[in-house]
Amino acid sequence: MKITSICCIGAGYVGGPTMAVIAKQCPHIKVTVVDLNEVRIAAWNDPDVDKLPVYEPGLGEIVKEARGRNLFFSTDVDGAIEEAQMIFISVNTPTKTYGLGKGMGADLKWIELCARQIARVSTSNKIVVEKSTLPVRTAEAIKDILQYTGSGVQFQVLSNPEFLAEGTAVDDLLMPDRVLIGGDPSPEGGDAIQSLVDIYATWIPTDRILTTNVWSSELSKLVANAFLAQRISSINAISELCEKTEADVNEVSRAIGADSRIGPKFLKASVGFGGSCFQKDILNLVYISRSFGLTEVADYWEQVIIMNDHQKRRFALNIVRNLYNTVSGKKIAFLGWAFKKDTNDTRESAAIYVADYLLNEQADVKVFDPKVSEKQIYADLDYLGSRDPDQNRLGLSVINDPYEVCKNAHAIAVLTEWDEFKDYDWQRIYDSMLKPAKIFDGRNLLNAQRLRDIGFIVQSIGSANVKSHTVIA
Repeated sequence: MKITSICCIGAGYVGGPTMAVIAKQCPHIKVTVVDLNEVRIAAWNDPDVDKLPVYEPGLGEIVKEARGRNLFFSTDVDGAIEEAQMIFISVNTPTKTYGLGKGMGADLKWIELCARQIARVSTSNKIVVEKSTLPVRTAEAIKDILQYTGSGVQFQVLSNPEFLAEGTAVDDLLMPDRVLIGGDPSPEGGDAIQSLVDIYATWIPTDRILTTNVWSSELSKLVANAFLAQRISSINAISELCEKTEADVNEVSRAIGADSRIGPKFLKASVGFGGSCFQKDILNLVYISRSFGLTEVADYWEQVIIMNDHQKRRFALNIVRNLYNTVSGKKIAFLGWAFKKDTNDTRESAAIYVADYLLNEQADVKVFDPKVSEKQIYADLDYLGSRDPDQNRLGLSVINDPYEVCKNAHAIAVLTEWDEFKDYDWQRIYDSMLKPAKIFDGRNLLNAQRLRDIGFIVQSIGSANVKSHTVIA
């Protein structure tokens, strides 16, 4: 089937950028992104592309080029479904907060609602593509809902997981390592797979487009994220050992990364990984393994999460210990709230949990992030439910000036690796802080020796704490 009309249900971090790139690269295909959230759709349609609901370098230019030509954003879900030949499902699949599988399993209610809506609206044959990250064999449930509608419409279900890294999503879409498409081994399934292959082949070399059965595709997404997160937790575990032995985790990382069997990627120690996928997907993998009675497999992958939680907790506790075992009433300046640079996404950001720990110790937390709104920062804290929202606003405040955030602070915690932090006037910041002026670099972002020469006491992840030799008046 030659595809001329696509619908994507879900205008979030995956659906919006993915469809924008498809629309740019395939001007012969009408691409409609639908969402029930009117505010989000209005933001996607805002003439000022700097106000898009998703911040990704290069995304604004792509949306500006394709929007109104063959890229459309709408709240008319039924109309877009009916018109489309291919429908991408790109809705949220959060970890369950209730019932069976609480805290581990994926909550698939939005996926099921999408499938039922597609079944109800469709009057012609459709190819339905799973774009959301889903547990293995979710396609079976979608297929059941679609096939037993009694409408006579034929559906093919494909798995096409995303492998985007926030901050580089546009490049990841334009020049991916691979595109993975899973489908049914039947002739009809093969035709559906080929229809999606033809779309991607417009700009991606065919040797990078991998086809599998649908179950392998679904599982590959979870496993890819689990392996990446495992590397981060592994180097973070070594970072703690380095701090005790006076080894330097950056030097260790460079040494082991030079081994071609290991490679250098995802070996940068930090305060912990975040984002929408890593923790959720590993918990999902743990839950699936336990459901099949694979206790040792589940325990193995769960340790990746345990290590990540430990890294965030020990970073916060290190601040408390180095501020003479109390931070009560002390101003702690946070530089960064997003889970990584070049994105405004805060999901599972280490900063949220470090702030929560410090607020439990009655610290006065001040936050600056160049892309994250005050509203989002408070929403992240409130979501934890650790304390009343009013208490969160008393204990933490958001300031839009990094120098003001650091003024009169007892310590600075670097939680996001925004490049601009490296270029600040650190002498000015030092002069404005209470002494001894301390920096806890959770991203190994700053030049520690240069800061020590100014007079700071610097603690970088994975390095022994070396005090400044500068005499402080």
